[in-house]
Amino acid sequence: TVFAALKAADVYLPGMLLKPNMVLAGQSCQQQANPHQVAEMTLRCLHATVPAAVPGLVFLSGGQSEIEATRNLNAINSQAIYPWALSFSFGRALQQTALRTWRGNPAKRHAAQAALLHRAKMSSRACLGTYTPALEQQASSAA
Repeated sequence: TVFAALKAADVYLPGMLLKPNMVLAGQSCQQQANPHQVAEMTLRCLHATVPAAVPGLVFLSGGQSEIEATRNLNAINSQAIYPWALSFSFGRALQQTALRTWRGNPAKRHAAQAALLHRAKMSSRACLGTYTPALEQQASSAA
């Protein structure tokens, strides 16, 4: 329906980015999907609804923790062929640890900046499908 309306309004699809959520189980669902299942269902939904003319999708974190969002984005980007660039538009999932570290304390500025840089690097790796949970452990032990 959305893309039919965009077409009717003569919107130039190659000039847009779509900002969707990933397909996730509801928070109260007792059986949560693993990253592979999230990737499979998200890509199934996108293939059924998003024209290939749309150049890219930038995912919201949608209530996921920063590591869940990174793992799920990595799983999506590790899948077979799809016609779009798939990236992130995480707000909360990028900033959560940095803000919790900083808490307005100027003395913690550098630690908060390091946390933000780390999460940006992990999200960037997830865009390439090269993120691994071991990278999180390496960062923890280096701190």
